[in-house]
Amino acid sequence: MKKIAVVGAGQMGNGIAHVFAQTGYPVNLIDVKQEALDKAYATISKNLDRQIAKGTLSEEAKASTLANISLCTDMASACADRDLIVEAATENIDLKLKIFGQLDSFAPAHCILATNTSSISITQIAAATHRPQLVIGMHFMNPVPVMKLVEVIRGYSTTDAVSQQVTELSKAIGKIPVTVNDYPGFVANKILMPMINEAICTLYEGTAGVEEIDTIMKLGMAHPMGPLRLADFIGLDTCLSILRVLHDGFGNPKYSPCPLLVNMVMAGKLGDKKGEGFYNYADPKNPVVAAAFQKS
Repeated sequence: MKKIAVVGAGQMGNGIAHVFAQTGYPVNLIDVKQEALDKAYATISKNLDRQIAKGTLSEEAKASTLANISLCTDMASACADRDLIVEAATENIDLKLKIFGQLDSFAPAHCILATNTSSISITQIAAATHRPQLVIGMHFMNPVPVMKLVEVIRGYSTTDAVSQQVTELSKAIGKIPVTVNDYPGFVANKILMPMINEAICTLYEGTAGVEEIDTIMKLGMAHPMGPLRLADFIGLDTCLSILRVLHDGFGNPKYSPCPLLVNMVMAGKLGDKKGEGFYNYADPKNPVVAAAFQKS
């Protein structure tokens, strides 16, 4: 696999493109909106500058990385000669099925189609194509340039050869791949999301406040970030979507989303990306507890 495409120029997509481009792979970064592509390119450039400031990257390496990235709004032409395409669109099953149907038409017959989904069935996504044996999950962690883990998820029909290729490629871009089976939430989010949901329920029930919950988990459990701050970072809408996948997939009430989470998503309080969730991000470097959760 030498030529890569990434579909979706959001937070995850630009991070995935960044990592592939920095390790020498030519990447077509695809989005329907040029403004999203321009924003992604600027974000990648800014993140490369951070690496330069830390002394882990040279100016020449930055230039080479950016030169490896092509911005594309025409999915058909951008996929025509690719060996691997990684879909990193919003965590919405209907959207992903539509995209994979298109990718199946546009990509060459040998091309592996990967999804960065954090919870949705690889088998279901693969069924939207005529090449289910070449469909696999590559669940990168956020922020992609920093986090080492890639969950490699095999669908029902994914071949051993495809799994091996994706595992080796993950290692080649400096990641640590861990292969798991295709069940709702896989491993990372099957364990993480109930914890976040329980933290939200603990707040909802009045047991403790935002700062108290996060502080206890940071100091008592050695978590680098408290669960409510982490939920904001992930996006409360994404957390809700994953919990619904878990709830629908397993039929177990323990995965039922907390009413507070549902209400916050309906109110548009989605966390970092919208400026407010459990914390207010008017000053992104110094978030404070959101007014709704401040003690009177």
